[in-house]
Amino acid sequence: MFPDSTTGYSYEECKDTAEWLLTRVQVRPLVGIVCGSGLGGLADMLKDQLVINYRDIPNFPQSTVHGHAGKLVFGTLKGKPCVCMQGRFHLYEGYPIQKTTMPIRVFRLMGVETVLLTNAAGGLNQDFKVGDIMVIKDHINIPGFAGNNPLVGTNDERFGTRFPCMSDAYDRGLQQLAHDVAAELDYSSFMQEGVYSALGGPSFETIAECKMLRFLGVDAVGMSTVHEVIVARHCGMRVLALSLITNKSVMDYDSEKKANHEEVLETGEMRAKQLEKLVSTMVSRIKTVKSY
Repeated sequence: MFPDSTTGYSYEECKDTAEWLLTRVQVRPLVGIVCGSGLGGLADMLKDQLVINYRDIPNFPQSTVHGHAGKLVFGTLKGKPCVCMQGRFHLYEGYPIQKTTMPIRVFRLMGVETVLLTNAAGGLNQDFKVGDIMVIKDHINIPGFAGNNPLVGTNDERFGTRFPCMSDAYDRGLQQLAHDVAAELDYSSFMQEGVYSALGGPSFETIAECKMLRFLGVDAVGMSTVHEVIVARHCGMRVLALSLITNKSVMDYDSEKKANHEEVLETGEMRAKQLEKLVSTMVSRIKTVKSY
């Protein structure tokens, strides 16, 4: 039913990839940042950059989506060593879900303690506006309802426990930090909080699907992030996730609006500077603990 998921993400393969990367960087990263569609500029904030193309990294998947550069960027942000993914991997690209989340495990094996995930999402909550930034407080894992969970298969205890808790998937302290920093930067007018849901894609949601998700309590919908969060928490990392509301989901059969990827990228460019400032200020205040 799903793409082959038997190879490409074992502990040994992830460790080999992490060690290959660490031989090329000066400092172990403590913070990992994943850029959503059109948000690759977040990586440009890093100082003393080392850029490695995904195609050159052993065992690494390749980005196939416009707006995802396909580069791993190492550097420092406000003095903290970071690694940033300019381009993530999606189910609709044909990868098994375990392969799409392999980079998160590589992050952990390199020493990353905290992951900041960003995505472009459609706004289901009618109070949201295009350009709002939603702090994700919880998610609904729709692919997981059909058994497509990144933790399916034999569990390797070196990564984490067989049955990880998800009621605290999104770190409450980091959520509060995001709101505090936003208030200081005078961003509160476009900050939101809510529940995110991921679908498989690549087709955008039907009106009926949008209505169902909203009925379930979902505020924003996309095609990523959830499976990365599950793997990050399985590995014991702290997680903050932010959704940039790049379009309002069509909820009315009489509407002439149509969701499109170009609108997603345009909104990302519009809000890029504020998101960069928000993330960089947050990173400067994240407390780090001992590495893996």
